[in-house]
Amino acid sequence: MSLKWRKTVILAKLETTYGTDASPTGAANAIQVSEATVTPLAGEELDRGLMRETLGSSPSIPVGSHVTCEFTVEIAGSGVAGTAPAFGPLLRACAMAEVVDAGVSVAYNPISEDEESASIYFHRDGNLFKLIGARGNVTAEMNADSLPVFKFSFTGLWTEPSSAALPTSDFSAFIPALPVNNANTPTFNLHGYAAVMTAFTFNLGNTINHRDRVNSEEVKFSDRKMSGSATFEEPAIATKNFYALAKNATLDALQLVHGTNAGNIVTIDMPKVQLKTPSQSNEDGTVLLAVALTPTPDAGDDEITLTFT
Repeated sequence: MSLKWRKTVILAKLETTYGTDASPTGAANAIQVSEATVTPLAGEELDRGLMRETLGSSPSIPVGSHVTCEFTVEIAGSGVAGTAPAFGPLLRACAMAEVVDAGVSVAYNPISEDEESASIYFHRDGNLFKLIGARGNVTAEMNADSLPVFKFSFTGLWTEPSSAALPTSDFSAFIPALPVNNANTPTFNLHGYAAVMTAFTFNLGNTINHRDRVNSEEVKFSDRKMSGSATFEEPAIATKNFYALAKNATLDALQLVHGTNAGNIVTIDMPKVQLKTPSQSNEDGTVLLAVALTPTPDAGDDEITLTFT
């Protein structure tokens, strides 16, 4: 009997001790996802290079075996101000700290030490692939007339795949995302200019390494270099000269606010963003300007803050 691609469930729970299975459950740790893929046996093949009396391939041995997965999650709040969104553990496993102001807000910012890890169960129609000690990276896409999404990628320690029944999952903590448009996205401010934005992306830029050494195997964060992009209607140069800002490597703030009702508002703040490689395009006869973004730290570990209110 063939397996059905759509019958996929992902569970994720933060680990108390690195590499120790946190045993996520469908009732408490289900993640509502789309576009989910898994690589059950990632790593390299070590060619033995054996010699014999005839030509032909040699057997190889897998080394550095680990598991990776990618999936998409809609960006929305929890529905209650000051309560973390249900995908909060995923952001924390991407080297972000969670700061809760009860009843008011939940904020996430990148960190450079003491990073957390998660146990991720990737169920696909009866086959279970576990990522233990998982750490990852996140990108975001917020494009006009589309749903805003996070795209997560995780690397975890190798475990043997197994057969397991699909869990009964509770997705009630996830509320529907709102399309990016004028009504739902009241603020996009770039270098002090309220731009008519058509597309915005960012990439947290975590470098993830699986290291299998004597007396140690771990998925580690080794670096972080954020990047992003924005596309918006080009203003008159007399109004805002984005070319001069890019030429002079000017650093200034970016803010995007999506959502208008308490419990489902996310604010993206970047205090010092450099604009690069401005280029024009045509959309329905309107001139668009696209710029690459390099968010840089201000005091440190603050090149981006995600605040849910």
